Amino acid sequence: MVIAAKKTSQVITHMTIAFAIAYAMTGSVMFSGLAIIIEPVINVLLLPFHEKAWAAIRQGAKSARERYMRIAAEKISQTLMHMVVAFAVIYGATGSLAFGGLAAILEPICNVLLLPIHDRFWDKLELRINGGMHAA
Repeated sequence: MVIAAKKTSQVITHMTIAFAIAYAMTGSVMFSGLAIIIEPVINVLLLPFHEKAWAAIRQGAKSARERYMRIAAEKISQTLMHMVVAFAVIYGATGSLAFGGLAAILEPICNVLLLPIHDRFWDKLELRINGGMHAA
């Protein structure tokens, strides 16, 4: 139950960050609401192609070290893909390269800074709940 609530909360937190950035760039509640739907849908549509390509690349690794390097490259590539999508959505809404670039940088930074705080909160809550179950 806690895991489902945590995952739901992660999605809401991620969407809130995206909404705040889109709203700051556009000043439009309607567009910002659409952006938090459009951006994840595009990422979800692209991700299977990205994963399939990287699965083939990972398979070609000849050593454990090379495999880990390819996994790291995959994660960097996935982040860059996410940034390009964020850029495209905001650029499409505003026509501004500057706003698109700012969104592409701000959204991942905000997620990297805020989601660990979010996860720590949920981890502590889960420990407290599970600790209470063991004591009963």
